[in-house]
Amino acid sequence: MQNQQQNFTDTTQLPPQQHYGGHDMFDGHEVLSALTGAMDKCVLHEQHIQDPELQTMSQKHRAFCNQLYNTIVDTYQSGQDPAVDTQSYKMDQNNTVTYGMQPGAQPSTPIQTASEINDEKISGFMMDSLKSAATAFTSASLEMTNPVMRRVLADSVPNLIEMAYEVFLYQNKNQYYQVPQLQQQDMQAFQQSYAPSQGTMPH
Repeated sequence: MQNQQQNFTDTTQLPPQQHYGGHDMFDGHEVLSALTGAMDKCVLHEQHIQDPELQTMSQKHRAFCNQLYNTIVDTYQSGQDPAVDTQSYKMDQNNTVTYGMQPGAQPSTPIQTASEINDEKISGFMMDSLKSAATAFTSASLEMTNPVMRRVLADSVPNLIEMAYEVFLYQNKNQYYQVPQLQQQDMQAFQQSYAPSQGTMPH
């Protein structure tokens, strides 16, 4: 029994940089890879962007993600509070969404050459990267044993959501991302298909 107990350690017995479980190392690696991939794609795509608004957005995202990357690396290596805390991303788009489908729009097809890359494709690549990063950050923060790393990842998810939503609004404004609606009676049927719960909070 004595030998079995010696195989267990807790936080108080380890230096801060070792306050990680094995799966934390894998999750941290996946998070940093997702973030690096998003930034690398920005560098590759920015030379093809035509719209100055999308160019500015991509550069702003990349600068924000670069600071976030450094914050995560700092915590990943030290296990302690980073020198620079997580920041809050503020998007430039307003929250106006255009509903409806554009009649007669050309169907989308995969590109065949790099010369076909345009702002619609690039904004789609940006959205994909941010969704992947948000998923990786969320999954990692659910089971991270290091409380500082968990907080850094969890606090970063809203920023990734904000950046992705900014891309969505840009896509919608430019009719790259169209939003169909249900007929009013169908929408109301969904909205009225739930009623408030009568349960009470436990005391």
